[in-house]
Amino acid sequence: MKTQKILLDIDDEEEEITVGLVRLVKDVPAHELFYQLNSQNTFNFSRTTDLTYHGNYNDYFFPRFQAFHPDSELCIHFIANRSSHYLQKKIPQELFSGETETMFLLDHSQDVDYIMKTSEPFDDFSLILLPENLLFQIQNFNLSPAEELYQLIQYYE
Repeated sequence: MKTQKILLDIDDEEEEITVGLVRLVKDVPAHELFYQLNSQNTFNFSRTTDLTYHGNYNDYFFPRFQAFHPDSELCIHFIANRSSHYLQKKIPQELFSGETETMFLLDHSQDVDYIMKTSEPFDDFSLILLPENLLFQIQNFNLSPAEELYQLIQYYE
């Protein structure tokens, strides 16, 4: 006798996620920024696999850093807004393909240096002690499920 599979049809409406927009006061290398963050907090950021955006002609790579808060077991992600490098998959046959050597995850906010996301949805990023004179106040930003960045972040979570 063949067993019948029962599938649950869950109507799960995806909600917006809140990310933090991180802007640097001055241009500092990533290793210096995360050294300062690690020295002021009880958790340590470390580099993880890059977030990869697959374009039509190029693959873009965005550095990612993550840390785990020891008390709440919260995972904190920092994702660079600007790609660190790219790999060309094929040569564009069009004059204006729309893909350049550098890509921004938030193209309308190119002044943002990092996008911060936490594993638990909350709007308060005050859990992280920020180094003085390196970072501006973190700005909250909502991503809707219709946005491509939302889908990309969900994929890497």
